[in-house]
Amino acid sequence: MSQRVSTLELFYDLVFVFAITQVSHLLLEHLTWAGAGQALIVLLAVWWSWNYTTWTTNELDTETIPVRLLLLALMLLSLLMSVAIPDAFGEHALLFAGSYVAIQVGRHSFLTFAAAEPRTIERERAGRILTWFVAAGVLWIAGALADGPVRTALWLAALALDYGAPLVLFWVPGRPRLEGATWDVGTEHFAERFGLFIILALGESIVLIGATTSESDLTPATIFAFVMAFLASAAIWWLYFTSVARVGEHYLADSEDRTTLARDGYTFLHVVFAAGIIMTAVGDELVIAHPTEVLPPQEVTAVAAGPAIYLFALTLFGYRLTGALSKRKLFGTLACVVVGFVGMFSPALVLAGLLILVLVAVIGSNYLVASRSRARGEASPIEQLEAEDAAR
Repeated sequence: MSQRVSTLELFYDLVFVFAITQVSHLLLEHLTWAGAGQALIVLLAVWWSWNYTTWTTNELDTETIPVRLLLLALMLLSLLMSVAIPDAFGEHALLFAGSYVAIQVGRHSFLTFAAAEPRTIERERAGRILTWFVAAGVLWIAGALADGPVRTALWLAALALDYGAPLVLFWVPGRPRLEGATWDVGTEHFAERFGLFIILALGESIVLIGATTSESDLTPATIFAFVMAFLASAAIWWLYFTSVARVGEHYLADSEDRTTLARDGYTFLHVVFAAGIIMTAVGDELVIAHPTEVLPPQEVTAVAAGPAIYLFALTLFGYRLTGALSKRKLFGTLACVVVGFVGMFSPALVLAGLLILVLVAVIGSNYLVASRSRARGEASPIEQLEAEDAAR
């Protein structure tokens, strides 16, 4: 019997709608390369805290009282971390870093000393991860106590430890190496949880464009910009949930090395999806605020970067799953870059309209390829999955 996403997990996820909104606002208020770098550091920390909790709940019973209390505590700490995001590189650095370290160290202390029995692989595994989080935590706290470039350097080093640990399977000197089979990935639950994070990011996007439009003068140009922003969000949803979500779950279930595929395709690559959606939301707000104006170069870059990053994430995800590079999605990524150059001399509405055309063209090309495959008597991956569902 497959594990289903619990209501507690959905409740926990609500915090990250707020966290994503905070990241979007941080980027909007500091729309420079330095500001983008800071927003990226914050996003990577937010993602890493959510991601590890998802791996944890994939194996724990969320109906038990200790696990419920753990998730509620993590939820509170995540709220504190999110509250600190707007000034994470200022006076709230310690609150941001301290909350993040408390989430990571606290969760895996629970897994190591409360959830796992002594001398079991579960305790060994959790203890290894805890060791890495403690080491990275020293750098996070040291960065919060420092200032300026030193803080940034220490936090980048902390992220390198955090993101590098899974690549070496949490190797600890003097201990035997762990194997990928050490982790048990519940396929349907795992893939669904990451798909729900995409929904969270899209939900934040809808809230942002709605709030921006309601605060603007409702001129025809503003309404048109609002409609295009919605269409962009709908296209992003379509691209992910029409094919990517189900195909990803299919390949994950059939993989001989499920842990590594889950790590690469979901733990690492899904943050690129999230970055593309956040950047798209930022771009939508800029277009709605100034629909008939030619935007400054940094704002044009932000508008075009969102769909480009998202399509590039689709390209990377497909390549990791199948080993085949999707030229359609790669050309779509490059087309967004070209549209960005056009946007340097065109009103914001024209820029947004051209980007939507690129997204729609990628969607249409997917259906065209599927149609040609059917004409040759071949089934697309989605059609194969649908046939299997019908057989069951």
